[in-house]
Amino acid sequence: MKKLWIIAKRELKERVSSRSFLAFALVGPLVLLALIYILFLLGGSEKKHWKVLVMDEEQILNNTLFSSEDPNFSIDFIPLFIDYPVFASEEKYQDYDLSIWVNEKIITNKKAIISYREEPTESVKRKLVYHLERRLDELMVSEFTDLSMQDYRAIKQPLSVSFKNVYDPRSETSYLSGWVGYVFGMLIVLFLFLFGMTITRSISVEKNNRIIEVLLSSASANQILGGKILGIGIAAFIQFVFWIFLIGLGLFWMRLTIFPDWFDPAVLAAELNASGDPFDISGSNANNFVDLVYNQINFGIMLLFFILFFIGAYFFYGAIYAAIGASISGQSDGQQFIIPMSIVLILVLGAGYFTVYYPLSAITTTFSFLPFTSPVVMLIRLGNGFEPGEAWQIYFALFLLYLFAVLTLRFGARIYRKGVLAYHSNITWATWFKWLK
Repeated sequence: MKKLWIIAKRELKERVSSRSFLAFALVGPLVLLALIYILFLLGGSEKKHWKVLVMDEEQILNNTLFSSEDPNFSIDFIPLFIDYPVFASEEKYQDYDLSIWVNEKIITNKKAIISYREEPTESVKRKLVYHLERRLDELMVSEFTDLSMQDYRAIKQPLSVSFKNVYDPRSETSYLSGWVGYVFGMLIVLFLFLFGMTITRSISVEKNNRIIEVLLSSASANQILGGKILGIGIAAFIQFVFWIFLIGLGLFWMRLTIFPDWFDPAVLAAELNASGDPFDISGSNANNFVDLVYNQINFGIMLLFFILFFIGAYFFYGAIYAAIGASISGQSDGQQFIIPMSIVLILVLGAGYFTVYYPLSAITTTFSFLPFTSPVVMLIRLGNGFEPGEAWQIYFALFLLYLFAVLTLRFGARIYRKGVLAYHSNITWATWFKWLK
């Protein structure tokens, strides 16, 4: 064990002290933050005018929603309820972007449903909820209580509003949250490729320079392989720490500079208590992507399973990359192994892309448990959220991944022991199978 740690520290020192390591630790997060910043800016160029249909069966609102005319909205009222398929398909409703259902018990149950064709930004949602709630407050104070508006708002029950896609009222598709998991999965694949190739190059150089013969005189092949994979893996983990710190710092800076008032509790309180219209969506850059990043992603859970899946995937793929490195005697020898591995990683990304759009398919379930694809697919499913009683699947996928990682490490060690001393020989896939027997 002591020799393993010595080799691991040697590998760690060699990686951390390289310029490419430091460059990747700084440039990678900055590139990702730049992409996020661009998405934040692009999200601000949304619809400026919304046509709204208010379905008020009992005419509770008296054909009034906003206290004053708003150039961003056109409001029409009808005294009946229109079901989602009708609103979505009938020609006479196609001009409407949003519909608000004011049920006959809204005064007591405090519930309303707003449906949309194109999901509005968070600022638009908050504006509609604000004015609907204010209108209901006015009706309660004028018709049902003797309290002042200020006293009533101090004791009132807040309005609960559900936003639904008129084409998907049951929210059976959620591409945006799936893309969050896909980004985490892409980072795993990126790190697997970069540090996997680092393992391959390191072993190949030591083999072709005959340094491995000197190392084998002081340590066993298993100790050398284990130390190398462990040392490079610790270097990868240090990279993760850099990335997490810099990206977290960048997101915090953007939150303070791009949307300084959007998350301010004092501003939110003013929106609910001040008179007049405290919203101005005409120049707002706040969008659903902003809300997703800052309000909807549980970074604690995502990062925890991200690290767990990366560790399992790293040892699983790292053993294969080590076997490839031990089998290379020249540049051309490695192509027969490296190209198929690159194709496998591309297929893994393809499986993740499929999962984003078909999260409930049987093929997705199969991908969830295969050790090659589970690190990406399970993070996408985690981003979407598991149905009640299905959370066990992510733990079972982790168990299978770590089980196959142990088996792959054993097979990889066997090929490594044979391959590092096999010079000037044509090592093929058939040779691998022969050695594994």
